[in-house]
Amino acid sequence: MALACSPSVPFSPSPALPPWPAWLSFDALRRRFLRPAELRIDVDPKKGRPSEPLTPVYERMRAMGDRVQDLPALRLDDPDLRARFREADGETYVYIEDVRHQRLVGYTVFNRLIELDRRADRHLRAPHSQYDPAYQRRGLATAVYRWALGSGMCLMSGARQSPGAHALWLRLGRDHTTGFVDLREKRLSYLGDEVDGDTLSQLHTRMFMLGDGWTLERFSSETRMAMLEPA
Repeated sequence: MALACSPSVPFSPSPALPPWPAWLSFDALRRRFLRPAELRIDVDPKKGRPSEPLTPVYERMRAMGDRVQDLPALRLDDPDLRARFREADGETYVYIEDVRHQRLVGYTVFNRLIELDRRADRHLRAPHSQYDPAYQRRGLATAVYRWALGSGMCLMSGARQSPGAHALWLRLGRDHTTGFVDLREKRLSYLGDEVDGDTLSQLHTRMFMLGDGWTLERFSSETRMAMLEPA
């Protein structure tokens, strides 16, 4: 059953919170157990990997008590699941918990891209996710992505994508404007809404997806993306 985040929660900076421990930062999570699906389409890394790496993270979250409970929440269609999010240093972290079974289902991080210049960095984030295999194919990542896009966040792929991540982008692209860019020396050059296989295979080729309220013209202006010259 597909899940959807409540549209009533806007994408905005969270209120001031107590210091967040380093072990819950994206870099720490990535070092512990995330091998990002870093647009080449690669084999799924560690397909069907066990959920044990998420367990110590959840135990530390529970130990924080009210500091976690006070984080803003997103509503999911499944009453057993609860999603909480926070912002730090311009990055958004969404954690999903199974409250009935008291376990961390997984997380999505919308992180900044060091390849972008300051103007583009204001508007683009690259999502990376890690979910327990037992909870995959339930629309969780889709729900979180839709919440971010619905809140006006624009997304950009990493240098590579897993087949699952690429399929998710294609599904979301039915409802959101997508396109491809060449990203070099912190500058974006628009390649169109479709590219051939050779172009797609280049490490400089990235896919982007516009959040609600954005047009291609506005995106180009805000990020200083170079547009195609008329034929």
